[in-house]
Amino acid sequence: MNKFENYCTDFVQRVGAKEGAISPAITSSASFAYGSPETAEGIFNGSVKKPLYSRMGNPTTAKLESIMAKMDGGIGAVATSSGMGATTLACMSLLASGDEIISVGGLFGGTYSLFNETLSRFGINTSFFDVDEFEAIENTITDNTKIIFLESVGNPNMCLPDIKRIANIANKHGVALIIDNTITPLSITPLELGADIVVYSTTKIIAGNSSALGGCAVFRAINDDADKFKTQRYAFLEKFIKNAGSMALIPNAKKRALRDFGMSANAHASYQTMLGLETLPLRLPRIVQSVETIVKALDAQGLHINHPVLASHPHHARYNESFPNGCGTLFTVDMGSQARAYDFLRKTKLATITANIGDSRTLALHMASTIYSDFDQETRKFLGITDGLIRVSVGLENPQDIIDDFIKAAE
Repeated sequence: MNKFENYCTDFVQRVGAKEGAISPAITSSASFAYGSPETAEGIFNGSVKKPLYSRMGNPTTAKLESIMAKMDGGIGAVATSSGMGATTLACMSLLASGDEIISVGGLFGGTYSLFNETLSRFGINTSFFDVDEFEAIENTITDNTKIIFLESVGNPNMCLPDIKRIANIANKHGVALIIDNTITPLSITPLELGADIVVYSTTKIIAGNSSALGGCAVFRAINDDADKFKTQRYAFLEKFIKNAGSMALIPNAKKRALRDFGMSANAHASYQTMLGLETLPLRLPRIVQSVETIVKALDAQGLHINHPVLASHPHHARYNESFPNGCGTLFTVDMGSQARAYDFLRKTKLATITANIGDSRTLALHMASTIYSDFDQETRKFLGITDGLIRVSVGLENPQDIIDDFIKAAE
């Protein structure tokens, strides 16, 4: 877990100030005065770096964005009102009617609905593949494919993608790779593994206490020489590359998505998210260690647990090789039926029943009757949703307390 130690210093130093107010200022203003028509012109054409309007970002949010970009090694970031806002911003900044998405592996229900139901209404088609269907993924790429999308850890099927291999496919064919890294901030760095854009629901483990709804998209730099974003596939980016160079994906996202869809971050939420970031490097390694301890103990008691730390998991070797810092807060337990799952949830004293994950407290939810309640059986099977499936997000409680509580609840 030594990687986390670097961020213990970096985050608190970046969030706090050395002069004046130590805690970041909350700029609670919807609009900003420009002072002169010349300044207004410069702000709108980008030559003057001052706030334009809070729908396009404000100083509090800009500070959060700078920290998030530094965390992932990106050239910049755009904070949004929610995790779905970040996913929508990243995707819609690159897509138009007639374009195609390839979605790989497990998928959060909201993202699946965005791709399968909402975007399809606007003429954008998505093909869905299991995490290891590499040949099928590559064979599906066409001239209209704009995005390959995957989650760093399947939520809730707990499948682990071979990120480098999928990144190689994306780069070979010049297609943008977007990775949802919500579950594994700090644990893995997708841009280093070949991703072009990383998206987060900062509501989850980054903020960490259910107080701040938010999201963020982090973008890599456009290369000075050859780059997939300079090809005909992304011809619409030419004007942004001409004006912004390596930063081009940022104004493209702001003008093609944030400005027109309005998934803007709130200054108060950005402030609260920064407070969460200060302690993320302390919370996450503890939770990862707790998850492994809890999973092994419950598995030994005969519960049907799904997590790649277990030797029975199909991606156990990949977990050991590619996820040395764990794979986040989640595991699942299959109680075999909805009735038994409900009984478990009624009996547990520690788990909070909610749709959130990545909280400081342990959370649990029956999947089939909630997030996936309107999905057909075929889709549920593909996404790994069974009648008795409970998703658990481990918190900061003593792991033995959680083990004891869950064993008793399962009786």
